[in-house]
Amino acid sequence: MGLQGQGYPASRSLKRRQQRKSGLRFAGGFLALIWAVFILQLFFPWLQGFGIHPLDINGLPMIFTSPLLHANLEHIISNSLPGALFAYLIGYSGKRVFWEVTTFVLLIGGLGTWVFGGIGTNHIGASGLVYGWLAYLLVRGFFNRSIGQILTGLILGFFYSGLIWGVLPGTEGVSWQAHLFGAIGGIVAGMIITSDDPPELAAKKHAKKQAKAAEKQARR
Repeated sequence: MGLQGQGYPASRSLKRRQQRKSGLRFAGGFLALIWAVFILQLFFPWLQGFGIHPLDINGLPMIFTSPLLHANLEHIISNSLPGALFAYLIGYSGKRVFWEVTTFVLLIGGLGTWVFGGIGTNHIGASGLVYGWLAYLLVRGFFNRSIGQILTGLILGFFYSGLIWGVLPGTEGVSWQAHLFGAIGGIVAGMIITSDDPPELAAKKHAKKQAKAAEKQARR
């Protein structure tokens, strides 16, 4: 009993270390990727053409490349710090959670921008991804009933409340469509994915699922 009691905090500490490493990997990876592409753009300006071109069928695959491209130094700097922070917080929950959330944001945000972005425009920048990650972090605690995640969302909401204006039209040269639909993608991710559920909630869901399966089997 004594040995088990001593091992529990150690295993908990190890898990947190692994979570921090996971978060740092995704934050660092995000920064390394967008800055590497930005440096390439300095030598190959035509890369900006790989943004989202609304209602252009040939440009549909660009929903995956547009977040990597930035118009200028100010543009990429504005996305770097919040993007790295949100990538860390989501990556802290594990790589599966990170990739599931990012996929929802890229698909919903990208397709929404492609449909409603306006013919003849070119949408680039990681801000749609940043908005999606933030939206997910704001709402996920309410869907998986995690007090810690709710508190994290409230703190982020306080510090980044000014970003809400970015989902509204009006500022020339700003892709409010990418912001809006990216945020919608993040909210949908918070509603649907279960890989970020706390262990207690995951156990309850599993038990409920087993009970339903047993009840269904008994009726046969």
